Amino acid sequence: MQDSRPIGKRTQDSEEPAKAKLLIVDGHGYAYRAFFAIRSLTSPAGAATNAIYGFIRMMTKAQGLIQPTHMVVIWDGGLARERMELLPAYKAQRPEMPSDLESQLDQIVAYLRAANIASYVKDGCEADDCIAAVTEDAIAAEWEVVIATSDKDFMQLVSPRVRLLNPNDKTETLMGVEEVRGKTGVEPTQIVDWLSLIGDAVDNIPGAPGVGPKTATDLLRQFGSIDALYERLGEVRSERLRASLENSAKDVRRNQRLVKLRLEAPCEVTLEELALKQADVGALRELYSTWGFKRLLHELEQAHDTTADFFAEKAGVV
Repeated sequence: MQDSRPIGKRTQDSEEPAKAKLLIVDGHGYAYRAFFAIRSLTSPAGAATNAIYGFIRMMTKAQGLIQPTHMVVIWDGGLARERMELLPAYKAQRPEMPSDLESQLDQIVAYLRAANIASYVKDGCEADDCIAAVTEDAIAAEWEVVIATSDKDFMQLVSPRVRLLNPNDKTETLMGVEEVRGKTGVEPTQIVDWLSLIGDAVDNIPGAPGVGPKTATDLLRQFGSIDALYERLGEVRSERLRASLENSAKDVRRNQRLVKLRLEAPCEVTLEELALKQADVGALRELYSTWGFKRLLHELEQAHDTTADFFAEKAGVV
């Protein structure tokens, strides 16, 4: 359910409008988590609705926590050609999407449309790259950005203006620069090199043999970057580690290109179109009724009454 507060609401203590805050949601990541978190839920007609219900609940929770002024859900549009050319086995080990989940994606998009939350997909463009491109635009506009995802690749985007919200983290802690440093031992600017050394089993990217997270952290603390590491490879004390790094140099260099998110991804998204708007209560009511979401229907009516009172008070009606 959408936050009913008007965009740019003035605070009691200031006449300045609130700063723009953009919440970007990894669509497929959230849908998968919702699907597996709730394993059995169907509509009155017998259609699977577990992913829909879980997705709505997760979105509501994220909005309540972040209180964004702007929001967008970005979906995968396929694997990037450039990465497939670099590594044909890229993400090849991933199983096909469960049919019961796939059948619910259009319904999730219908919910987003009714809630007036922007939803975007670009054919041939991975969601990660599109999210990075939109984040770059928001930073240039001096907005704050929160990316809702459990994908560790996004740690490379973290900065004083960009934080991560991991739906798997029950503490709801936003991951900033300090949290990235605490989790990995390196700076966000070193994450691409860190992941390039250790590889990524989720994306089927092999790292340098014998190089785990701790070793990669130690190497980057000593040398600063992969470039410096290979320029001074003779300074690596362990003969076995030095040989592994030397033999896998080509793969590690390739990994840098695989892991680095493409800020120039061709995503036709303008920041202005991401502003949160009033939800279409009638459309949401119809959807919730179709899906049999009685609790969400009750909450919708309560929120609608509160919102109506708010705007009536502003207009001097009550």
